[in-house]
Amino acid sequence: MKAYRASILYFSAPGQAVLEPDGLLVVGPDARGRQVVQAVGPWAQLAPRFADVPAAHFPGRIIAPGFVDMHIHYPQIDVIGSPAEGLLPWLENYTFPHEKRFAAHDYSAQAATFFIAELLRNGVTTALTFATSHPASVDALFAQARKHSLRLIAGKVLMDQNAPDGVRDETRQSLLDTEALIQRWHGVDRLGYAITPRFVPSCTAAQLAGAGELAARYPDVWIQSHVAENRAEVAWVRELYPKARSYLSVYEQFGLLRPRAVYAHCIHLDDEDRALMRATGAAAAVSPTSNLFLGSGFFDYAGADRVGFNYGLASDVGGGTSFSPFHTMLAAYYVGREGQTKPGVSLGPQQLWWQHTGGAARALGLEGVVGNLQPGCEADFVVLDPQATPLLARKTAQAASLDELLFSMIVLGDDRMIDQTVVSQADGPTQP
Repeated sequence: MKAYRASILYFSAPGQAVLEPDGLLVVGPDARGRQVVQAVGPWAQLAPRFADVPAAHFPGRIIAPGFVDMHIHYPQIDVIGSPAEGLLPWLENYTFPHEKRFAAHDYSAQAATFFIAELLRNGVTTALTFATSHPASVDALFAQARKHSLRLIAGKVLMDQNAPDGVRDETRQSLLDTEALIQRWHGVDRLGYAITPRFVPSCTAAQLAGAGELAARYPDVWIQSHVAENRAEVAWVRELYPKARSYLSVYEQFGLLRPRAVYAHCIHLDDEDRALMRATGAAAAVSPTSNLFLGSGFFDYAGADRVGFNYGLASDVGGGTSFSPFHTMLAAYYVGREGQTKPGVSLGPQQLWWQHTGGAARALGLEGVVGNLQPGCEADFVVLDPQATPLLARKTAQAASLDELLFSMIVLGDDRMIDQTVVSQADGPTQP
């Protein structure tokens, strides 16, 4: 067992943060040998009970749950910040040409090495990510994530139509490859597989049907795709499926809406779509920096809360503009302000932080596993330095409440605030 003394941030309930100014976090092995939280609370209360446990002391630091990124593209680290008129031109001019390179294992491996390091440098300890249509890209990513004991869910992209040579796959082989990758990687250490149709226009009906059959055969794997991100994309789906009630309903038609199904964006939905998300247990990955960058629109927080379905925050690199959870939370605040219908702040700092930790974990079906520091949660956490920059130090020193402290870090924080990222391992938490 190990103990960590610092200010400790965790959640007592959804969206309700607790900060122990002088706290103790105790971690130790569970029945499987995985390092999990054994106790958390005030140092003065817990120290006598754990007097024999070695404790690392981080004065002036805040220990918080590791961040959970619900939607990110590891092959797009080199297309981030590429100018385009919108989603579809951006895919055609930048994304697809770059993704062709991932047919080579060596290229995939070096990109995966950089990608995993960048996640950890920014305090992300759980991620749901797209690979490319090449199985080699999946193998390289999982191998690197396993090396660092990262909790990572990923999948080979399915795209057998409306895609250029080099990234377009073949229907039958793509499904065989997907099943082989599920059998090779799903459930290995902290890894999970996600069946990954890129989006409806990129997949034939036969490929979507095959994906649905795999989802039924392997009910504990994840599903990930995109829906209703961009108006031009929505119109395209309407042309392809004129009898479908909506873009989202196409996925339902093929058996791709269920718990552990995560759909990025979910911007242009109506209440019937939202009710379908709630009824099936599917979740939305909200990607505000991407939506702002590509001019796609604003996620309707009020509509999502009114109807009631799970959602969490995501960077969506490379459409998204930063790996930093602080940049993503700030962009979500902007989006929430845009959509609010009553005076006041639409998204409070505790709710924003929850969306990128425990709320995202719940949307992934991993509540109580990651995203929080309650007993039983895996020992994934970040050590934050609230004095990482002069302006941040000046502002956080004046915080008169937890909301003010958290909001200061959301607005002014970036990767410099991540002092350490600690990831749970079977033989004890280590800093990658």
